[in-house]
Amino acid sequence: MENSTLLHVRPAKFYINGFFSFPQGTYFYIFMWFVYLATVFGNIVLLLIILLVRALHTPKYMVVFNLALTDLCGSTSLIPKLLDTFLFENRYIEFKACLSYMFFVLFFSSMQSWTLAIMSFDRFIAICFPLQYHSVVTKPVVVLMLLFVWLISLCILGTVVGLIDHLSFCKSLVIQSYYCDHESLYHIACNSALVNQQFVMFGGVVIFLIPLSLIGCSYVNIAIVLKKTSVGARVKAIKTCTSHLMLVAIFFIPLITAKTAVHLPNFNPNTRMTNFVLSQTIPSLLNPFVYSLKTEEMRNVIKHICGRCKPKIIQ
Repeated sequence: MENSTLLHVRPAKFYINGFFSFPQGTYFYIFMWFVYLATVFGNIVLLLIILLVRALHTPKYMVVFNLALTDLCGSTSLIPKLLDTFLFENRYIEFKACLSYMFFVLFFSSMQSWTLAIMSFDRFIAICFPLQYHSVVTKPVVVLMLLFVWLISLCILGTVVGLIDHLSFCKSLVIQSYYCDHESLYHIACNSALVNQQFVMFGGVVIFLIPLSLIGCSYVNIAIVLKKTSVGARVKAIKTCTSHLMLVAIFFIPLITAKTAVHLPNFNPNTRMTNFVLSQTIPSLLNPFVYSLKTEEMRNVIKHICGRCKPKIIQ
């Protein structure tokens, strides 16, 4: 123990117990390695395309760039350490490293949620106020929204980690989770974690519930507007929203399902943790491919790049 007093006990290290009695564990970890490689490939390619193609230097693709960046960073903050912990049995983690681990996993998950909300705002303005789109959705406006998202996520998650740092750990040093999960940490504290619990509820509302509500409001208004338009205009608008709706479904449905499944009776701990790992990593894998394949602008750019890469036939 370090800095041991009657009021504050800070351990030198925690032990991440996580998966146990998991016969198929090796196959799952190998699968996660391939998930990570595909995630890195897909998101880096998407980032490079947006950076190098001037036609995509628009407010809309600034948001897409931010989503790809947070997907890449989110997977990188979780999967390599997950594999190191369980595949190579390095289960001990230093106190400060544990708090950093928690912060980055939660931070980039928050960023994904809010970035999807900004994308829904872009679609809302484009469909409901098409004549004002270029005057409303400008680069400075998008920069300000993204800056707000980064700052609010930083403040909330920084506070979450700071509150953990003020707890005293004298009950146990074993974290019953697959990473330095906030809830698992305050459960093993020996002093009151009421403030932590209350702030986590507040943070959950700000990080997930508010963005989801904003997305829902955007599409309710879009649906109302589309009812008054022609069939052709309606089909065209739906096509522009399809990719974003798929991203929203891919991110929120697995997360809600995993959170709900925890409360089921006799739910196997390994199954619970597997669901959470997949809900945090599969969206980052699928997002760049969904956006590349379902967005006409991106498909045209990829076709153009592939066409230029083909060797010319000498006649």
